[in-house]
Amino acid sequence: MNVALLLARSGKVFAERPAVYLGEELICTYAELAHRAACVGAYLREHVGLQRGDRVAIFMSNIPEYLEVLYGAWFGGLCVVPINAKLHPKEAEYIIRNSGASVIFSSGDLVDGIVPLLTELPNTCVVLTPGTVAFAAIHRHAPLAEVAPAAHDDLAWLFYTSGTTGRPKGVMLTHGNLQAMISCMFTDVDQPSAEDSVVYAAPISHGAGMLNFPHVIVGASHIVPISGGFDPAELMSLSMTRRHLSMFAAPTMVKRLVDYIENSHADPSGFKTILYGGGPMYLEDIRQALRVMGNRFVQIYGQGESPMTITALGRYHFTNVSHANYEQRLASVGVAQNLVEVRVTDNDGMPLTNGMTGEVVVRGPTVMKGYWNNAEATASAIRDGWLYTGDMGSYDADGFLTLKDRSKDMIISGGSNIYPREVEEVLLMHPGVHEVSVVGRKHAEWGEEVIAFVVTRDGLALNAAELDTLCLKNIARFKRPKDYRFVQELPKSNYGKVLKTELRAWLKSELTQSTTHVIETTHQ
Repeated sequence: MNVALLLARSGKVFAERPAVYLGEELICTYAELAHRAACVGAYLREHVGLQRGDRVAIFMSNIPEYLEVLYGAWFGGLCVVPINAKLHPKEAEYIIRNSGASVIFSSGDLVDGIVPLLTELPNTCVVLTPGTVAFAAIHRHAPLAEVAPAAHDDLAWLFYTSGTTGRPKGVMLTHGNLQAMISCMFTDVDQPSAEDSVVYAAPISHGAGMLNFPHVIVGASHIVPISGGFDPAELMSLSMTRRHLSMFAAPTMVKRLVDYIENSHADPSGFKTILYGGGPMYLEDIRQALRVMGNRFVQIYGQGESPMTITALGRYHFTNVSHANYEQRLASVGVAQNLVEVRVTDNDGMPLTNGMTGEVVVRGPTVMKGYWNNAEATASAIRDGWLYTGDMGSYDADGFLTLKDRSKDMIISGGSNIYPREVEEVLLMHPGVHEVSVVGRKHAEWGEEVIAFVVTRDGLALNAAELDTLCLKNIARFKRPKDYRFVQELPKSNYGKVLKTELRAWLKSELTQSTTHVIETTHQ
């Protein structure tokens, strides 16, 4: 089934319901959104001449036209290639070239940067920009009479990974993958209703955009902030006027929103659900979030290769405070979602017993078809039907999965494995620590040693010895950092993830020599 049928149905069943807002301004109803998408699909198929399965790149900021472009491509039986708007134009050009897209939708703030790079592409590219006369003409094109057919295994969404270890790879997500993901959202994550609104404070090109599906199904509203992104004050204002507001947020965004609400004494009652994922949520941070905002949180653990759909920590678990393992569960990523199998395995792919740490693998209908034009990477990632995530974790006896770190981030010092997150959790217990990231540095004798990059609250001066004492009280001596580096901020990706690769590069190039506190230690 073509996922565009979801909007086609809602365009009839919920015809007069408000569909898309720009801030407080209503842009279109569901009937109008479905009509616009049908016009986009017709234009791409009949005017441009695209065929079933052709790729359509979307290099746009969060703007109201985003949903009609997504669904318009699907109406025409095409595959979308959403590109994060914060990427450099040269990075976007690589994705366009690699995907073989011949049509690019680019917003007005980005089009001038990307167009000059498209002249050397092997295929002629059509560039369409919302807000222009040419784009407005698309809405005057006769709409498709019906949604183009799409098989379960047809490509729907070509998602490009962040490329932190090299060139990004195109994750092939089929219509069947997306339908399975939608089912998991309803059964394991949240149940939206028509009175809800989903606000796109994170890029629609990624996890936030996936939230459109369940909200389209029930005829809920979709809000693009005026800022086009994440602004705590703007979100608070929208939550009070729209009410029942839901959003996807990286843990760093959650922390910023919670800090804003706590410091401004704002009322969080307008928020319904904050779905977080995409990075580690530390125990101290979620404790603060629950204290300040109450029971409004759901956590998902997924990857582009199995989007939003590996494990989930549901709303119930956040309030089950009487359970003996409550805090351990808060620090976990929840339990396997209903349509997937999740295991923790050793180096040979054999399942490990509870409490043992190994690589997380997942199997089910949500797992990608493979990597675009990259059979070698596909064979490495998917073995015997299992997706090897590269994440390290362990199960408890009740089926709750706790992530340790990415396998590549694990530190091996003196023959012992050290998981940075374990050290980070301890350091965040100090009231003066705002953010922290732990990486390994090469050591001639021990192989690697633990280095902590620390951002203090309000620029406070911290004594490294205090942090060392805190670690000694909570973790084994060999795990504690051997070097504390106090920095103003941590480098982050466009999605709010701390870039540990950049921290390692800082160490290698000696860029952070200033404000460094070194503690000479001996492994015990």
